[in-house]
Formats: sequence, structure tokens, C-alpha cells
Amino acid sequence: MSEVEILKPLKTWSHLAARRRKPSEYEIVSVSLHYNDRPGSAAPYELDTNLFMNRWYVQHRNGSPLKHADWNAFRDPDELIYRTYCLLQDGQETYVHGLFDQFNEREHDKALSPLWAGTLARLYTPARYLFHTIQMASAYLAQMAPASTISNVATFQGMDAFRWLSHTAYRTKELQATFPDKGFCINERTYWEQDPAWQGIRELMEKLLVAYDWAECFTALNLVAKPAIEECVLRQLGNAGRHHGDLTLSLLADAQLIDAARHRRWATALVKMALGTEGNGDVIRGWVAKWTPLADAAVDAYCAALTESPEAASNAKEAAEKFRQSLGI
Repeated sequence: MSEVEILKPLKTWSHLAARRRKPSEYEIVSVSLHYNDRPGSAAPYELDTNLFMNRWYVQHRNGSPLKHADWNAFRDPDELIYRTYCLLQDGQETYVHGLFDQFNEREHDKALSPLWAGTLARLYTPARYLFHTIQMASAYLAQMAPASTISNVATFQGMDAFRWLSHTAYRTKELQATFPDKGFCINERTYWEQDPAWQGIRELMEKLLVAYDWAECFTALNLVAKPAIEECVLRQLGNAGRHHGDLTLSLLADAQLIDAARHRRWATALVKMALGTEGNGDVIRGWVAKWTPLADAAVDAYCAALTESPEAASNAKEAAEKFRQSLGI
């Protein structure tokens, strides 16, 4: 009679046991949560392999030229989870709402010149369309990412983009109350679709939304498009606001750039991890070379409208390139 092998029960969170310590809250609720990333599977979802969704994931996630033996090894440098994200951004929103309330009580907008109000109607309030494209691209990245820890940071990034959109919509309504003749709440879509200042950015983001390979989407969004947008639409427009006495805009942009800095931290960590696999550097550099001309053209077109800031475009492009150089690619 053969001996019966007695199997030892797996410990709780056995997939984290290799670190030989009690897992953190971040690890427990973030690591290896995808159920559709079984290695080598031709059917990420347990359905017909010819199902369109399965073929999509096999092609655009599993078949990506950016490779790694274990994408689940990625960790968010800030180790954010939903609970701590909400705590963090509750404080950010309290600050932003405090800005809105304080400047509203001081009748800040009445001190703005009609000329600057017209600039805001053209170059600021249409940004809610832009921030929505960032939200959509981040949501796609979260859906297609090969590890739950990557999906999480992309989701939080999309939530930040929605916050930026909400701030812009709120300011649009406030500005309409003070400047009812400037087309606030009326002309934003026309500016977004037709004004030369926005067409480079619109082309960049519309093409990015059909970058279906998950890693190309990440590269185009987080290494090229977002840095360009943050440096011109947030930083350079915010700087112009200071020159025109628009402290609401400049301080709001500063608050949003705090979110952007966190996005760059996790993007940097993901690139560093990817560069540990031979060949990935060439893949990322190829995508950066593909998307950067579109981003630079977008910056040039947008910053050309900031006539009081002749160095805005060069400063924005230099800052975005400096970020990419810091990645070691």
C-alpha cells in the first residue's frame, strides 16, 4: 500500500511568502489580483480562444514587444491603495475648494482683465476635453496592464484626470458668471475642435487613444503626452496666469502638478523595471521617437497662443525632455 502524501496547507497570501515577512496592506490588496494573466494562456478569459476579447488581450497585452518575466513584481513607489488615495486626495480637494471659496469671497474674477478672460475662454476652459482624453487613456491602460499593481496606478491617474476636469468645469461656470459675454460654457467645444492652439494636442490625444498595445499606450501617455501637456497647459498657462493676476489659475495648476509628479514617479519605476530585460530599452526608445514629434508640435501650437511668454514652448519641451532623460532610456 503506497504512502499517502500529506500536503501542507498554503499560508494566507502564499504568493507573497517569498519575502519572508508579513505582507503590507499595500501588498495584500494590490499584488497579483488579475485573474486573466495566466502565463502562456491563449484564452486570458476562460471562454472560447477565438472570442474577440481573448484575441484582443493576446495581441495587445500578451503579444506586446515590451517583455518581462514577472510584471507582478512592479510596485508603486507611493504604495497607494484606494483607502490611502482617498485620504490623500480628500486633503487635496479640501485645499482646492478652499482656493475656490476664498477667491470667490474676494471677488477675484472681477479683478481680471477682459483680455485675460478671453484668453481663459480660449486656452483654459476647453481643457476639460483634454483632461477627459487623459482619463480615457488611463482607463484603457488600467484595463490592459499585465499586472494589478500597474492597473491600480493607472486607475488613480485616471481619477486625478477626472478631478482636473471637474476643477476646470467648476471654474468655467464661475467665469461665466463674471464674464457672460466671453462664451464660457458655450464655445469650449468649438475651441477644442477648431482653434489652432488646440489642434496639435487634439491630434496627439486622438491618435494616442488608438495606441492599443498596452506598453505603447503607457509610453505615449506617461512618457510623452502627459509631460508635454503638464508643462504647457498646466505650468506655462499657470505662469501666464500669475502675470495677469490670476492667482486662482496659478495655484490650481500648482496643485494639479503635485498629482502629475506622483504619476511620473510610478512611470519612472515601471520604466526602470522594464529596462532590466534585454531589448526593452530599444522598444521604449522607438515609441518615444515615434510620439515625441507629435507632442512637440502640440506644445508649439499651444504655446504660440501665449504671446506674453515667448519662451513658453522651449521651456515646456525642455522640461518634458529632461524628464525622459532621467529615465535612462
